[in-house]
Amino acid sequence: KLRLTNSFKQVNTFTPITPETYMKKEDISIRKARKDDAEFIAQVVAMAIGDEVALQNYCGDKYISVLTDIACTENTQYSWHNAIIAECDGKVAGAVVGYDGALLEELRNGTFAVLQNRIGCTPNIANETEAGEYCLDSLAVMPEFRGYGIGRKLIDTFCRHAFSTGAERVGLIVDTDMWSPLSCLCCSWVKPMFPPLT
Repeated sequence: KLRLTNSFKQVNTFTPITPETYMKKEDISIRKARKDDAEFIAQVVAMAIGDEVALQNYCGDKYISVLTDIACTENTQYSWHNAIIAECDGKVAGAVVGYDGALLEELRNGTFAVLQNRIGCTPNIANETEAGEYCLDSLAVMPEFRGYGIGRKLIDTFCRHAFSTGAERVGLIVDTDMWSPLSCLCCSWVKPMFPPLT
């Protein structure tokens, strides 16, 4: 179960760590998101979706504003309650958003209620997760903070949390074109249900 939109390549480049750019592990902190992180969470979700047309189809022309409203709301897929934030030297650097697959319908109903209120319609989307699985929905690291292992720390923290709740597995939908670099990032936690296409 590995899929990620092709646009992932546009927003996720891997920057090599050089002695001049090395950031100490102590400079990176991971914390639970707060409600005042909602706009940043909206940006992370938009980066993870990556395709402006898809974002407009899902949330309308003011998609960052709509996603911010969704992130401010408690029982939604992209709620601040479902996010983990990475900071570097006190600056917000990245985030991961995900949730218990058993709660998909409840969280989607909350998400769709915000969409209905803001844009007057809701999209038709297939289920991306299920009970027994924690869904890693969105992950992004801001360009200036890439290459420091922040994505790895976010995934590790997210997976530890997921498994501490009793989840049997963590699901991640990715584009098989990105399997090779992404597998290095999350191979210790996310096991594909089928191998990448060669």
